[in-house]
Amino acid sequence: MNTAAAPAAPVHAPSGAWLVALPVALFIAVLLLWPVATVLYAALADGHGGLTFAHVEAFFSLSIMREAFGNSLAVSFGAVVLAALIAVPLAYLTVRFEFRGAAIVQTLGVLPLVMPPFVGAVAMQLLFGRNGSVNLLLNDAFGFRIPFMEGLYGVIFVEGLHYFPFILLNLVAAMRNVDSAMEEAAQNLGCHGFRLFRRVVFPLALPGFVAGASLVFVKVFDDLGTPLVLNVTNMLAPQAYLRITSVGVEDPIGYVIAALMVVASIAALALAARITRGRDFATLTRGGGATRRRRLAGWRAVAAYAWVLLVLALVLSPHLGILLLSVSRVWSFSVLPEGFTLAHYGVVLTDSAGMIGNTLLYCSLAALIDVALGVAIAWLVLRTSLPGRRWLDWGASAALAIPGIVLAIGYLRAFRGMELPFGWGAFTASWVAIMLAYSVRRLPYAVRACVAALEQVHASLEEAAQSLGASRWRTVRRVVVPLMAGGILAGFVTSFITAAVELSATILLVTRESQAPLSYGIYLYNQSIATRGPAAALGVIAVVIVALGTFASHRLLERRSNVEAANP
Repeated sequence: MNTAAAPAAPVHAPSGAWLVALPVALFIAVLLLWPVATVLYAALADGHGGLTFAHVEAFFSLSIMREAFGNSLAVSFGAVVLAALIAVPLAYLTVRFEFRGAAIVQTLGVLPLVMPPFVGAVAMQLLFGRNGSVNLLLNDAFGFRIPFMEGLYGVIFVEGLHYFPFILLNLVAAMRNVDSAMEEAAQNLGCHGFRLFRRVVFPLALPGFVAGASLVFVKVFDDLGTPLVLNVTNMLAPQAYLRITSVGVEDPIGYVIAALMVVASIAALALAARITRGRDFATLTRGGGATRRRRLAGWRAVAAYAWVLLVLALVLSPHLGILLLSVSRVWSFSVLPEGFTLAHYGVVLTDSAGMIGNTLLYCSLAALIDVALGVAIAWLVLRTSLPGRRWLDWGASAALAIPGIVLAIGYLRAFRGMELPFGWGAFTASWVAIMLAYSVRRLPYAVRACVAALEQVHASLEEAAQSLGASRWRTVRRVVVPLMAGGILAGFVTSFITAAVELSATILLVTRESQAPLSYGIYLYNQSIATRGPAAALGVIAVVIVALGTFASHRLLERRSNVEAANP
């Protein structure tokens, strides 16, 4: 019997639903909406209780700010273009053609997401910089260099290479759902090659591409760590950080920058929704199971495999570079390091052990909060008819459009002067603020995972438990939560591993080194050429933590599936 059918209609809102909804709403309102609202208000406040656009006019009157705004837009669009140039051919080749190793290619294609872009930025300079490995080889062989990492080009290169999996994953899923009969009909009418892709396949898979491209744009536009590590400050996120840290939290221009970042992120997501609105992308059948893969032959096969090998080389280059840098004695003006050592790991394990512990503590607590809120929101949305319950889901998801630096600036303004109990000091100077910022930023991931998990739990199972005398709370605790274990674990791991490499909010909220996590330590070490080795070692440790968390979640889910299969 299939117990994963569509759930029954939600029951009327019980009194206990309000007791669950109120803390959730309070969390979202106080720790997300209120700080962001204070940022938006500060950008328009005239200092006398009224509103004015004078600060916005002052922002656009400054040439450096106009330049930063234009650069952020240019870099974001450039990264989308680069990511599309990598992801679109890769998705089409592995989905629509007989391609040996397609599964491996698609798996390795998401590898960049394991390492945050700012971690591998320095290693990318050593590999692709003006005097990096690739340009040294090009100069020796052909007498020219390619400016991969020069200024804004470097940011585009690093960000596009890191975030292209967002387009790849969404486009692969969309292409698999395109009815192959439509392609066959087009081929019968003489449409082949690139024209077939341009006129039939890509238009039908456009929703997947747009979804991935909008995520790339937002991620790049909001990123602070990569420009700072590459010493590129003429962009909005670095300017917001510099204004707040140098001028102070009363600087209105800093709040205008933050407000523009929020508006740009929301506008990008809204534009993505508008592009596909009102257009029909539906097919009569799903294409995945019936897709007839075409065979590559001749020069097309050679070109396809050459492209895939080039992409995989680029995908693996940050990981290889950071690993080599972490064990190098000296690596400067040479193709490979001049000697190897493990001393950098000794340095970070001695001097930065507290940062590793802080990371595990903050991210674990943040992920626990996220899954608790995720379960609560999923239950309220799917199992009750509580008025306004959808607003909780939308409010939690709004964190996707809020840059980390904007949330941190909002915390500094909204909660200044607030003291924690038990003598823990000021809220904005404590590790609690860092942990809660992590939780807010990663809440949408946990909510989506928990909602998906609860949608697969039939409401009749809860009704059966209650008919046997179990209370609603006992039913949730003993029936619903165990059946949602897979989704809860996925939400926990996703929140944990993405928070482990968060820098945008961290860099403003850390007030002393004793409370700093790994991401802040990597940034500090990268401030000096002499300490790039320890920075790389910390980066490797961060990647290992993320990889182990991902691996552990897969093993636990696999073990649970085996147990359920053995005991149906």
